[in-house]
Amino acid sequence: MNKAEIIEQLKQENTKELFKEADKIREVYVGNEIHIRGIIEFSNYCCRSCFYCGLRQQNKNISRYRMSRDEIIKLANEISQLGVRTIVLQSGDDIEFSQKEISRIINRIKRGKPEIAITLSIGERPLDDYKAFKDAGADRYLLKHESANSELYAKFHPGQTLKRRLAILENLKKLGYQIGAGNIVGLPGQSLEDLAEDILLLKSLDVDMAGIGPFISQKDTPLANFPCGDLDLNLRVLALVRINRKTIHLPVTTALATLDHEQGQILGLSAGCNVIMPDFTPECYRRNYIIYDNKKRVNLEKAKDIIFKAGRVISKGRGDSPR
Repeated sequence: MNKAEIIEQLKQENTKELFKEADKIREVYVGNEIHIRGIIEFSNYCCRSCFYCGLRQQNKNISRYRMSRDEIIKLANEISQLGVRTIVLQSGDDIEFSQKEISRIINRIKRGKPEIAITLSIGERPLDDYKAFKDAGADRYLLKHESANSELYAKFHPGQTLKRRLAILENLKKLGYQIGAGNIVGLPGQSLEDLAEDILLLKSLDVDMAGIGPFISQKDTPLANFPCGDLDLNLRVLALVRINRKTIHLPVTTALATLDHEQGQILGLSAGCNVIMPDFTPECYRRNYIIYDNKKRVNLEKAKDIIFKAGRVISKGRGDSPR
């Protein structure tokens, strides 16, 4: 689809046929299995100032934490024993968590476990860190591009540029990572043209995964008083990404569940998604990992319930890129 066709679909109020087409393509290209990825939010320190994120360094109203190496490894082992084959290590842009320490954690988790994949979602790091993490055994890297509009990106990410973000994604690809990007739907000032560019960018980047979720405000950020993104528009974006990037892995984000506790993620699965990411972070830490407010808790039991209600089956594999 070209940009004009995508914009036209984003405008449509009757989405039944769009979702039906996306779901059909999902079934043909990636099947009926849902891949479960277990998230560990191991640090809420961040050196960035993103306008929409509660982890921004200027936020003094949350208690900062870093999980210890032993805590992370122990929890990762417990997750793998539950049959979850992908561990997602997620944090703010915590550059004080050293390359050496993260590499040790990756190595320990992967040791003797070829059936386990590790996804990193730890933001922008020095380029040599990415190679070290890959050498230690990391398989995938998620670095959302957030917005394909470079002016919007610069506005909400002080001191950062979209150009650098995209250059990092290309570098990750060259290092052999399966890469993920993705965008926020409903950012203040965002247009349908911007969302169309997001969809086209994901196709041109040739990503293996895309995390796409609605904007949800956080009370201690500059965007605290802006309305949340629209669930239906987010579903349309997901469906169009599936149609335009057929083999991509698409998670139903927790933010979808936050907008609609009962149906949000089920609707996402019906619009082309095939991944769900339950949170295993211990409660003593999780309550301070506040990217946005009123976050819905999706644990493993809840994730399985959503999969069954959607009429899908749980994958027993690592869920690597179909390519």
